[in-house]
Amino acid sequence: MTGAPIPAAVDDPAGVRTRAETTAREVFAAIGTKWALDAVDALGSGTLRFTELQRELPGISHKMLTQTLRALERDGIVDRTVHPTVPPRVDYRLTAAGRGLRDIVNGMCDWSGRYLDEILAARTRAGG
Repeated sequence: MTGAPIPAAVDDPAGVRTRAETTAREVFAAIGTKWALDAVDALGSGTLRFTELQRELPGISHKMLTQTLRALERDGIVDRTVHPTVPPRVDYRLTAAGRGLRDIVNGMCDWSGRYLDEILAARTRAGG
C-alpha cells in the first residue's frame, strides 16, 4: 500500500475498527502485492544486497523491487542497512516481525498442501 492510509470514513464507515485492525489491514495490503511475499521468502535465507535479491526474484524490475522493499521496510518487516563504503553497499534482512510473518506464510503453505485435494475438489464443484 502506498501513500496515506485510507480515511476512516472510507475504510471504516462505522468507525468501529481499532488501530490494530486498521494497521493490520494496511500491512495485509502491502504484503498482498505481487512481489512482497516472494521478497520475504528470499530474505528468509539471510541478508542480501539489492542485486542479490533482484537475482532471487526473476522478472522483477528495479523500480518494483525498490517499491516493494520500501513498503516492507515501512511496516517493519525488512531492515535496510546502508554501509558507508565507496560505492555504497546496502543490505536487506528480515526483522523479527518479518521472520514471524515468513513462519506464518510457510504455515499457510503447509496447510494448502495438506488440504490440496479438498481445495481442488471445491474449485471443480464451483466451476473453476
